[in-house]
Amino acid sequence: MSKRDDSHTFLISVAAELAGMHAQTLRTYDRLGLVSPRRSSGGGRRYSQRDVDLLREVQRLSQDEGVNLAGIKRIIELTNQVEALQARLAEMAAELEARGPQRRDVVAPSTSTAVVVWQPRKKSR
Repeated sequence: MSKRDDSHTFLISVAAELAGMHAQTLRTYDRLGLVSPRRSSGGGRRYSQRDVDLLREVQRLSQDEGVNLAGIKRIIELTNQVEALQARLAEMAAELEARGPQRRDVVAPSTSTAVVVWQPRKKSR
């Protein structure tokens, strides 16, 4: 699910052809929340290249990997979460880089292989 230019959009018939699917399948995937195309002012679906790539991935997961639609939806959700977290991490790293070396109290992680066993206290009744 690569990042591509999303400025160009396709009508549902064109997106269906590019993805190798029937237009009704795209409508079903939209209803299920697998793919969420933009809408025109008249309410028509407008698919970006990223949407078409996602449709192809849905088809691959379904046909080649045997994943059901609920599983595919969860994979898409988790992939989106990972991408958002990676973007946030990059932002935070850039912020730290911009600040420069300010903290001197940070200690490098230990290379110890010690294991600490923790057991919760038993509640008294």
